[in-house]
Amino acid sequence: MTISKQTVSSKIAAYLRHEISIGQLVSWAEDALMEGDFADSDAASIADVLAQLGVADVRAFGLTWEDCERLLAQLGYTARVDIVAA
Repeated sequence: MTISKQTVSSKIAAYLRHEISIGQLVSWAEDALMEGDFADSDAASIADVLAQLGVADVRAFGLTWEDCERLLAQLGYTARVDIVAA
């Protein structure tokens, strides 16, 4: 399967929505990086974002909201927050 900017942004969104854990995101990013089957025109930016996600479970790196915003911007996306009543 070819990994696209959309694929990576969807995984980040799933993490931000608490649908997957940081461990699952990191594991997916590591696997995707090893596969190396990226959309040709976006390969460099996709690989860079995956590399950063791949170390997000290390305390020294982590993954903040601002990190997610920056990574999404590298992919050509923006994050938006909707607040709803519980």
